[in-house]
Amino acid sequence: MNNAVAALPGAARASAARASATPSAMRVLAVSLCLVSMMLAAACAPGASPSATSPSASPSGSRPFSPATIRIVQPPAGASLTGTSVHVVLNLEGAQIVSATTTNVRPDQGHVHLYVNNVLVSMNYGLEQDVAVAPGTYVVKAEFVAADHAPFSPRVWSPEAFFTVR
Repeated sequence: MNNAVAALPGAARASAARASATPSAMRVLAVSLCLVSMMLAAACAPGASPSATSPSASPSGSRPFSPATIRIVQPPAGASLTGTSVHVVLNLEGAQIVSATTTNVRPDQGHVHLYVNNVLVSMNYGLEQDVAVAPGTYVVKAEFVAADHAPFSPRVWSPEAFFTVR
């Protein structure tokens, strides 16, 4: 067994030893392990940048509080509807919708993210939206987010509204 294989942790060492230990196979394994180690170290380092799946984080680590409240006016909770689309109407109080995306975040300005069955279906610059639907039961909710499209802290959610399409 060569020194490169001997330096690997247990399971990787056994795997490398079983592989036909050609120099090119060993180089590929060593480079792969180095890359994985560097990515893990960078992700765990203090001050590492937030991940794309964590929109609530910001470079400073905190998000502003918003006085806004948002609620779903239409469709009414429990509605039974027909058709291929539903017209969603929202009410926003304590803040205003702005059309420009900016990193100059104000707690009383932002956009609306609309979710159907916990899936983001639109990022709105308004309070009305038509959403395509098929027969079934749905839950709709809206979130008022800052002008940079990241959430406030705490998040500003509407109550969920359930409806059925026949």
